[in-house]
Amino acid sequence: MSDEKLEGYLADWKRREQSAEAMVPLIGRLFRERGVIVKIFGSYLVNRDPIEILKAHRFARQILESEISVHDTLPILQAVSELDLAPARIDLANLTKRFLMRTDGVQARDFVAEELASVATGRGRLPAEPQDVVLYGFGRIGRLLARILIDKTGGGDQLRLRAVVVRPNSHPEDLAKRANLLRRDSVHGPFNGSITLDEEENALIANGNMIRVLYSDAPEKVDYRRYGIDDAVLIDNTGAWRDREGLGRHLQAPGIAKVILTAPGKGDIPNIVCGVNHHGIADAGDILSAASCTTNAIVPLLKVVNDEYGIAHGHVETCHAFTNDQNLTDNYHKKPRRGRSAALNLVITETGAASAVAKAIPELTGKLTGNAIRVPTPNVSLAILNLELSRDTSAEELNRILRQASLEGPLQYQIDYTNSDEVVSTDFVGNRHACIVDAQATIVNGHRCVLYVWYDNEFGYSRQVVRILEEVAGRSLPTLP
Repeated sequence: MSDEKLEGYLADWKRREQSAEAMVPLIGRLFRERGVIVKIFGSYLVNRDPIEILKAHRFARQILESEISVHDTLPILQAVSELDLAPARIDLANLTKRFLMRTDGVQARDFVAEELASVATGRGRLPAEPQDVVLYGFGRIGRLLARILIDKTGGGDQLRLRAVVVRPNSHPEDLAKRANLLRRDSVHGPFNGSITLDEEENALIANGNMIRVLYSDAPEKVDYRRYGIDDAVLIDNTGAWRDREGLGRHLQAPGIAKVILTAPGKGDIPNIVCGVNHHGIADAGDILSAASCTTNAIVPLLKVVNDEYGIAHGHVETCHAFTNDQNLTDNYHKKPRRGRSAALNLVITETGAASAVAKAIPELTGKLTGNAIRVPTPNVSLAILNLELSRDTSAEELNRILRQASLEGPLQYQIDYTNSDEVVSTDFVGNRHACIVDAQATIVNGHRCVLYVWYDNEFGYSRQVVRILEEVAGRSLPTLP
């Protein structure tokens, strides 16, 4: 390799790094001062360092035919930062792509003003007061929900986590232990920020958010108003109650207005998969369910496929990461097979995800069967959709349709897409989407297809729960362009 070529690579990297560094303060100010979230396709750029921003640009190559250049996105971002915007999500990749396609010589500033005119209205779009949020339970999902909500605080005027409720504990270091579990996670890594303790208030101070830790052995016994919490949305992530009677106990507690369950609801409780059947849920009653992680992973894909082709029938098999419900070593368990060591065995068990699909897509009622295999990994699962379609297709056509759904339209936050033949489960830890289509694994034979769909059953699902919370609280943001 010539010295000229060697120096050229390094010089190019330095120029790109410099552009990414210039983006960091612009992204930060848009988020904190205006509630604007900047992203590149599925990658959020808020609170990301320059290297992570460059990686997000590079990852776009997996979806498009070429990498998006940071030299192209920086002028667009600078033009965005000059506008007086209402809170919104701005897809910098799509915005840049549209600008580069223009052939009329329009300037970046004028183009951006035209594209974002609908949100160039100042901050008056969202309610002025922040929405109080309470987490009932602080396990795997509870702590991830806390991380997400803390990360989304911004200027503090949208969603604000005020308290977590746990069972009474006499351990003298209970608060410190819970702080450490939030601070460090074996799967998802360290907390992005600072956590300190306010022992006088029995609270965690996480990136400036004061989160009280309250103790109760019954939902109705907590007086939230005593702590200045009112009209709050409570997220029950314990799974202890799944019917209207049990979850209704939360509504007896002063200060709680609505309840979201992070498990499939029973009886007449609406099971919501955000992106598919979330419309109107702000007025759909005071108790909602976010369904299951597997239901959230398969329903968006099934909707796209059913809308395009029609699904005659199919089978869903999930290779699901083990959960706390299983035993670490062989021991008694009330359910079949789950008593055997989760770390050593593939464990066949049931899933209600296939039957739950009907609650979100009624036309698929009775058309799907399902089963699950718990596998010895702590996170990230794989759903295999074996479907008979109503007409023939090809792998190329089907992948093209799913890829487009991941880029634009109502399911772009639910569906992600990878076209690499080297990815494995750990590559999707922390993925924000409900599911990720593995395009290289797609099989099509006439009117039959097999889709392989990854999903982070912890973080991806938690993101779906927060999307429901945003809808219920009236804090859902428009996405542009």
